[in-house]
Amino acid sequence: MSSYSQKVIEHFQNPHNYGHMDNPDGTGQVGNVVCGDVMKLYIKIKDNIINDVKFETFGCAAAIATSSVVTDLVIGKKINEALKITNSKVLKELGGLPPIKVHCSLLAVDALNEAIYDYYKSIKKTIPKSLEAKHKLIQKKH
Repeated sequence: MSSYSQKVIEHFQNPHNYGHMDNPDGTGQVGNVVCGDVMKLYIKIKDNIINDVKFETFGCAAAIATSSVVTDLVIGKKINEALKITNSKVLKELGGLPPIKVHCSLLAVDALNEAIYDYYKSIKKTIPKSLEAKHKLIQKKH
């Protein structure tokens, strides 16, 4: 664990917004068979703002920490702001990750994008081209 920053350890030991959400407005699930991490992220949206978010992650310390940080970063944000969150932002918030664990930050952002994609589909709203492109890439990866 010594290669993890103190922030990663804190988020792993006390993850924020962990748990299942009943009746979410959008759900994103991604998994990576290479590392065995699986993330599920739930969002509730009111007036175009993510007002609640939860996650369930089965995986390593980095996967749990990145999931936790993503929930912190998106709560209270407008959807278009949430879509701008990148794995670089997640890594910065955590004080970095060992190179072999950087892919975990991608999974957390992918789960967020998939939850927003699911929300747009459920309300039959036109999906922005950039989100559609991200969705297609995510589907190929996972």
